[in-house]
Amino acid sequence: MMEKLNENRGYMIAIAVVLVFVSSLVTGYYIITRLPPEGYSTINLLDYQQKKAINYPELLIINHNNTFNVYVEVENHMGTSQQCEVRLKITNETITTLPVPIDPINTFTKTLQNGENWENLATVSINQPGNYSAVFELWLYDDKANAFKFTYNYCVLHIEVVNQT
Repeated sequence: MMEKLNENRGYMIAIAVVLVFVSSLVTGYYIITRLPPEGYSTINLLDYQQKKAINYPELLIINHNNTFNVYVEVENHMGTSQQCEVRLKITNETITTLPVPIDPINTFTKTLQNGENWENLATVSINQPGNYSAVFELWLYDDKANAFKFTYNYCVLHIEVVNQT
């Protein structure tokens, strides 16, 4: 009986040693290969009156309400300060590529510290009837390229503009 107990202890010790070894390997692999989390930035549109993501303008009437306001909110979670630029582009063409290959009608620029957010009021007027897209593109300054680079973060508002009836 004593012999079997000693034999079982030997197995348990061997299993414990293997478990400690495997756990050490897994933990070491995790620590060595773990990369710091990548930073991110965001852009959001907020309605003018409540500063919420609701009640966006959809229909404008020329000579009545063909101007609208929205807040553009940018957040920096890149880990460092970032020079941010929002480019507002209006198009009545179908958007097939990004960034939209037209000149912006307005540009907003600000340097944000890590964790900081920025709200900017954007006013848009459209004076011709048709279907339009108001595109708000987020660009970040790249020191190496000495230029702003598109982040592929953007917001689009689809607007119908009609003549007054």
